[in-house]
Order: sequence, then C-alpha cells, then structure tokens
Amino acid sequence: MYLHLGQDTVIKMDEIIGIFDLETSTISKISRAYLAQAEKQGRTVNVSLELPKSFVVCQKETGEVTVYISQISTSTLRKRTGFVEGLSNL
Repeated sequence: MYLHLGQDTVIKMDEIIGIFDLETSTISKISRAYLAQAEKQGRTVNVSLELPKSFVVCQKETGEVTVYISQISTSTLRKRTGFVEGLSNL
C-alpha cells in the first residue's frame, strides 16, 4: 500500500513511523529539535511550496529515516491510510 503526500510524492505505508501535525507537535522543544536536526542532516523532503500542515517520518528497510513535510492535514492523511480498509467494509 502507498500513501500520497501531495504533488508527486508517494510513500510505502509500511515505512511510516508516524504522521504528525506540524502546528501542535512543534510546541514541544524535542519535536522542534528533531525537525531541525533532520533538516541539517538533509533528511527532510518538502513535498510542496504551500503552507505545511503535517510531517511524516518514514524509515526504509535499510534504516534510513526521511521526514516528509506535507501541505495535507494529518486527518486527511489518516483517512487515506484506511481508505482501502474502509472499502472492504462495504
């Protein structure tokens, strides 16, 4: 399964560690420090030039961690992750 994060960016759902709301999670100093460190290390991918609303932390099988910054809200991304499961209940 794949999750569309916006623009031309699609990720494998089994690589997702977490989906976070950018506004509420950056209240924490730890979250801000994590995002700053990821950016310094070149592990962030900005999916769109629009106002960011969420970030998705992914880890590949190799152990490489990437942080995707998306303009799509966490609630929409969460709904997209269960889209196919919802169809099976019909």
